[in-house]
Amino acid sequence: MPDNLFNPLPDALVQEQFDPLLARPGLRIERIVSFGQASPPGFWYDQPQGEWVLVLSGSAGLRLEHEAHERVLGPGDHVEIPAHCRHRVQWTDSQQATVWLAVHFGTADDFP
Repeated sequence: MPDNLFNPLPDALVQEQFDPLLARPGLRIERIVSFGQASPPGFWYDQPQGEWVLVLSGSAGLRLEHEAHERVLGPGDHVEIPAHCRHRVQWTDSQQATVWLAVHFGTADDFP
């Protein structure tokens, strides 16, 4: 029986949920479920590996530090975030779950 990214969805009302789906040297794929969460004020992600994210449902505002405005993402929208590109989640939908597929890639040394 195949696994399904939408069933069941974890309860993300209190805390954003990160579920590993696949991990190999230099590659990690995870499902992220957000429900109104955002990066803390002043916090920026700065990851040693690249990341490609796809919004499957819901919506979010993603800000890359070198860009003047946030990117508003909805179902089907995807973004590649290069290694060490500082970025943050400005907001996620507070009325429904935002389900992301995140693919982290780089060398095996980039992953803790």
